[in-house]
Amino acid sequence: MKIFNVEQIRAMDAYTIAHEPIASIDLMERASQAFVRCFCNQYVNTRPVAVFCGKGNNGGDGLAIARILSGLGYDVQVFVVEYTLQATDDFRQNLARLGNHLTPRRIHSENDLPQLGKQVVCIDALLGSGLSRPVDGLLAIVIRYLNDLPNRLIAVDIASGLFTDRPNDPSDIIIKPKYTITFQLPKLAFLLPQNAEYVGEWHVVDIGLSPEYIDQTATPFHFTGKSEAEKRIKPRQKFSHKGTYGHAVLIAGSYGKMGAAVLSGKACLRSGVGLLTMHVPACGYEIAQISIPEAMTTVDESEKYISKVPDLTSATAIGIGPGLGQDAATVKALEKVLEQARVPVIIDADALNILSGNRHLLYKLPENTILTPHPKEFQRLAGESSNEYERLEKAQAFAAKYKVILCLKGANTAVILPHGDVHFNSTGNPGMATGGTGDVLTGIITSLLAQKYPPADAAILGVYQHGLAGDRAAEARGQTALIASDVVEHLGW
Repeated sequence: MKIFNVEQIRAMDAYTIAHEPIASIDLMERASQAFVRCFCNQYVNTRPVAVFCGKGNNGGDGLAIARILSGLGYDVQVFVVEYTLQATDDFRQNLARLGNHLTPRRIHSENDLPQLGKQVVCIDALLGSGLSRPVDGLLAIVIRYLNDLPNRLIAVDIASGLFTDRPNDPSDIIIKPKYTITFQLPKLAFLLPQNAEYVGEWHVVDIGLSPEYIDQTATPFHFTGKSEAEKRIKPRQKFSHKGTYGHAVLIAGSYGKMGAAVLSGKACLRSGVGLLTMHVPACGYEIAQISIPEAMTTVDESEKYISKVPDLTSATAIGIGPGLGQDAATVKALEKVLEQARVPVIIDADALNILSGNRHLLYKLPENTILTPHPKEFQRLAGESSNEYERLEKAQAFAAKYKVILCLKGANTAVILPHGDVHFNSTGNPGMATGGTGDVLTGIITSLLAQKYPPADAAILGVYQHGLAGDRAAEARGQTALIASDVVEHLGW
């Protein structure tokens, strides 16, 4: 699923109107019908509704939504905020369509704000995706009023005051909805952590915008859903064997951190690799052999940390980092791995910290190496960012400079490819914010690389399957009780 900027969204609407063809007011009606279908799945018509409308096309959507909900038996109040004398044609037409049975109340000042019961569901249709400057004046007063209410608040397409594809100032006045019901495609703003309180839970509704325009229009931003992930999966063949599915070498563990190595190894096996060799320090030999009997184990000559490069001749992928530690000998070992690697590599955890502390190693990364930093690890690699948009730009620049693939971990983990494309993930939940889940991701992606998935596919699919297993685990255990081992146990596709 593509993610478009403001100009592309406008062009998509205009292209649909011109080429379907369909009148603008009829497209608005279609969008409003789609919103209402989603809304009715959440709230039955015993809940009263208050729709707050601006005087642009988002307000026109709100008027149409109010009319449709009223026709379905909802008790609806409509409020029009008189912040301007101007109004769009579609707003005026939908205002006329309300007729006499649904007369809107006008808000000219703070004194006109209504008293609403707690059961009333409020709908924000004040402003749309074309916002070009921060909200002020009467609109700011109304937004503060809505945010202060205890009522459920639903945004039409995007929360009023939130920019679609650029950062807001921390002082900006923005609607804080419980839900956002957006049209056709997600917005970039929905996927960045700094905007969480201005998005809530979001849903995309199909309003029939031109598939031709969507297919033909380029964007660096994508959202990986079920269909996008599943089309990357390679089906298994009847006469295949363990050699068909590759040999992963996982270099992991140090004294006191063998759990990370075990989690990563188990995830690697659960993700379909044919053979797995764990290379661990001597202190981890029995742990690895007992915990992962399906894996082969080679032992470093050091007792407590990795100091040497294992035999890589039969490897089809190399994973390094979980529980690794940062001993001086381990730094040298990582450098030799990078120099000797002739197969895809994934780097995580302490191996990332070694890179940030020994920056000359960044230039030794094989092309399309996959790095999986959490926010602090990425900050150490690329420097501080003033906001999530700047962080994303830094990630794109970093991936291009070193020709690597970045998996920026978090909600909607972003996979950034060397040519600048960004694939946001749709799976996962807050229960996965617990130690060890990153090690599981490393194992999954190492397995996919070993099975000869292209590195971009391995990263995108691996992140998706990691989150999907976390969602299954949360269903079984609950988010609070979820631990990384639960994610491993719920892998599978």
